[in-house]
Amino acid sequence: MYSPYIYPYPYVYPRPYYWHPYHAYPYWNPYFPYGYRGAEENENVNFAPPSHREHELKDYGPHPLVINIEEATMKNQTFRTALWTGKHLQVTLMSINPGEDIGLEIHPKTDQFLRIESGRGLVQMGREKVRLDFQQPISDNDAIMVPSGTWHNVTNTGHTPLKLYSIYAPPQHPRGTVHETKAIAMAAEGGA
Repeated sequence: MYSPYIYPYPYVYPRPYYWHPYHAYPYWNPYFPYGYRGAEENENVNFAPPSHREHELKDYGPHPLVINIEEATMKNQTFRTALWTGKHLQVTLMSINPGEDIGLEIHPKTDQFLRIESGRGLVQMGREKVRLDFQQPISDNDAIMVPSGTWHNVTNTGHTPLKLYSIYAPPQHPRGTVHETKAIAMAAEGGA
């Protein structure tokens, strides 16, 4: 019987084969997915993990999606773009210009999560429209939780765009929503 050390697998046989110590010959690996061709030679397979692929900023819901949310948020140049809309949850990307705000709003049956990726601002919340008694400065990496039935607003107090993403549960905007500016968003929602 041949010693497995005479013909070590990585140097003698192509990848579909490996040397099994109980066999005197190279053993065909039935689980090798690409046949005789090496995986790197198969041009029909995308080897980049989904989080490293370039994604167009559009609504991918309700299909499965893996994306680098920080990169997508920083890449977004619109006031609001829906990135993923499902049956029970929605993710939108937002870019708020210096001095602008999201606009005072309330979602009676929707909880909301916002995460700041870049910039500085001020969040205000309250149970009454004229009494926003919760106020706090926000900046990079801060997360904001807005309970349903709470009036809220986020204002950019910095000198650069405030980049953030928002999660609504259940969805708040129609699937595929893209609002280039705040004025367009207000008009679409009947606020202007």
